[in-house]
Amino acid sequence: MKFFVDTADLAEIEEIAATGLLDGVTTNPSLILKSGRPMVDVIRDITAVVPGPVSAEVTATKADKMIEEGRFLAAIASNVTVKLPLTWDGLRACKVLTGEGFLVNVTLCFSANQALLAAKAGATFISPFIGRLDDLGLDGMKLIDDIRTIYDNYDELETEILAASIRTVNHVQQAALAGADVSTVPPAILKKLAEHPLTDKGLEQFLSDWAKTGQSIL
Repeated sequence: MKFFVDTADLAEIEEIAATGLLDGVTTNPSLILKSGRPMVDVIRDITAVVPGPVSAEVTATKADKMIEEGRFLAAIASNVTVKLPLTWDGLRACKVLTGEGFLVNVTLCFSANQALLAAKAGATFISPFIGRLDDLGLDGMKLIDDIRTIYDNYDELETEILAASIRTVNHVQQAALAGADVSTVPPAILKKLAEHPLTDKGLEQFLSDWAKTGQSIL
């Protein structure tokens, strides 16, 4: 599974990119607001650090304007992925932009039917929001399962499932087990994937025993 990080904080992105684990980045208007910087500058800086897809979201609600904004955003760098909402106008814009060769991430997906429409419209990525469904007492991961089943039924559907609204490390594991192609994860959650109390305990024991040898590697 690919790992995207869900942030517009360049320092966090650079830190994670240095591990070689980062495949892409997703942003949205809320994250741009949090950055306190102009959107174009943020996206340009991120694409210079991350060679993989970098999602930049349109703010228009009508198809024609979405297409115009999408073309503008895609011109920032070749790895910009235009992020569109899963609305009827968003689907229309998706068809046009993917037809022009641009990467498109269709976001705010909450049903398998929506995901099917996005794939038919040529979406590069579909972003089902797991956490927001869980917040309503629904099973967000069931949506990943349903989309995976539908996409696997039809060879012509090439859209990648990008699990979004990830809230816990268990969400990441469950998304991987369900066959999501990508998880976009907040930096703090991504770092927690490497943590385990038995790892910490084992390392503590090894270091204690090493100190008793009185040796030094260097």
